[in-house]
Amino acid sequence: MKSSEIRQQFLDFFESQGHTIVASSPLVPGNDPTLLFTNAGMVQFKDVFLGQDKRPYVRAATSQRCVRAGGKHNDLENVGYTARHHTFFEMLGNFSFGDYFKRNAIQYAWEFLTRVLSIPPQKLWVTVYAEDDEAADIWLNEIGVDPKQFVRIATSDNFWQMGDTGPCGPCSEIFYDHGPEVAGGPLDQLLQTATGTLKSGT
Repeated sequence: MKSSEIRQQFLDFFESQGHTIVASSPLVPGNDPTLLFTNAGMVQFKDVFLGQDKRPYVRAATSQRCVRAGGKHNDLENVGYTARHHTFFEMLGNFSFGDYFKRNAIQYAWEFLTRVLSIPPQKLWVTVYAEDDEAADIWLNEIGVDPKQFVRIATSDNFWQMGDTGPCGPCSEIFYDHGPEVAGGPLDQLLQTATGTLKSGT
């Protein structure tokens, strides 16, 4: 499947779930002096999350062009080190402005991956921030993720932020397990810092 097909399926899925498709904002933000480049999908919604702007919709989905070229919280040190960090990329995102929260976000992510893209659940690992019991309960008891493929991470890897102040919070990540024949990668690194004693060859 081509990346363009994945992008379109993502946007189509979230549009079917009541999200307004919002065009990518420019790579150079027009009204944000704190950023040299747009470095995340939520940049164009910062004022909405801060209560300084109101949109005619409460759900949005985007395919945002991003550049990460340095600075704090920009993952630049990971470019070239992992297969998932790049200086220029498109970030697919779905956003809610006071409409839904963790439960729906988790359900949408799981449905898109397992039903729309038909990825087998047994190939997916889920992580949450160590103290996020609410998300853990949703993943384990509502979605039904195998506890053997679920990890609590007690580091900043699962606490999202783009600066010292502003929108931030605990997050979940979903990893694809390539199997024991593919060693190393982000999941191994996360497992080394997990609160449990899980081992993996993914």
